[in-house]
Amino acid sequence: MKILVTGTAGFIGFFLAKKLLEEGHIVIGLDNINDYYDTNLKYARLNQLGVSREHAEQWNFRCESSKFENFSFIRMNLEDRVGLPELFQSKKIEIVCNLAAQAGVRYSLENPESYIDSNVVGFLNILECCRHNNIKHLLYASSSSVYGESEKEIFSVSDRVDHPISLYAATKKSNELMAFTYSHLYGLQATGLRFFTVYGPWGRPDMAIFLFTDAIAKDRPIKIFNNGDMSRDFTYIDDIITGITILLKKEPAKKNNPKFFLSNIGNGNPQPLMSFVNAIEYSMGKVAEKHYLPMQPGDVLRTSADTSELTKLGYKSNTSINEGVESFVNWYKEFYSV
Repeated sequence: MKILVTGTAGFIGFFLAKKLLEEGHIVIGLDNINDYYDTNLKYARLNQLGVSREHAEQWNFRCESSKFENFSFIRMNLEDRVGLPELFQSKKIEIVCNLAAQAGVRYSLENPESYIDSNVVGFLNILECCRHNNIKHLLYASSSSVYGESEKEIFSVSDRVDHPISLYAATKKSNELMAFTYSHLYGLQATGLRFFTVYGPWGRPDMAIFLFTDAIAKDRPIKIFNNGDMSRDFTYIDDIITGITILLKKEPAKKNNPKFFLSNIGNGNPQPLMSFVNAIEYSMGKVAEKHYLPMQPGDVLRTSADTSELTKLGYKSNTSINEGVESFVNWYKEFYSV
C-alpha cells in the first residue's frame, strides 16, 4: 500500500512510518518541523529514517531516504492548499495516517491560533484531499483529552464528549465531527485514534516522563501538579503503533455509519502519577526533589481507556510501566550522553 504519514518527524509518526516501512509499504512522510519543541530531536528522528537534515530543512522538496527505498519525505504545512493537493495527485496515495497536529494542552492556553491553523484548517485540507483523491482509509490522531473531566471510571468511545476543557481537546473533538461529516457525505472511511498518554524512547520533551527524567538528570526539582493526586493510562509507544496498524487494516462496519469509527488506544491499566515518578527514579538511580503544586488549567484528574473493541481485533498492551520507563531512560541517557 502507498501510505501518507503526516507528522513523520514527530514521536508517533516516526515510529509508525518505521513500522510500515518494515512491513513493506510505500510511505510518504510529511512534517512542517515547527519549533514547538527542540527541532534537533525532530531532525534526529528523520535521520533514523534515512533523511538528512540538509534535505529535510528545504520546504516543498521531496527527498528520498538513504535507508529505506520505499520512503520519501517532504517538508510542508497541512494548511498549504496548493502543495498538499499536488502531493496527493502526484503520489497516488491510497491510505492517509494524519498524525500531524499542534500538540500540548498547556501550550494552547498561550498560543491558540496555532491550534486552529494546524488542527482545524490543516485537517480540513486533509479531508478535502482525501475526498478528491479516492483515499481508501483516513486514520487521524484524536486524543483522550476529548473526555474532559468525565466522572466515569473508564472512558468509552460511546461516552458523550461535549465538554472539552482545553482548546487542544476542542480541536480534537472538532476533528472527529469533521471526519464524521465527510464520512457521511462522501463515503470516506475514517478512523479516529484517541491516544492515551503515549511515552517511550524518542518521546516529546514537553511530556511528563521527559520533563521528570531531564530534571532528575540535572539535579533540578520536578513539578508535581495537584500534589500528585492524579492518574494516567500511560501507554508505551510500541503498543500505540500496534493499535494503529490493527486499525489500518480494519474493514468498515456494516451498521450505523459504516465508514466512521472511533477507537481508544491505551494500556487499560491506569497508574498513579507518583508510581510513574517512582519508576523513573528507580531507573535513574536517583530520588527527585519534588515541588508540589496545584492543578494546572486544562489538566484532568485521571484517564482510563476502555480498549475492549480494539481487543476484539487482536490488540493487547504488553508493556509494563517499569519496562517502558526503563526503555525511555536508557534512550535518554544515550541520546543526551548522560
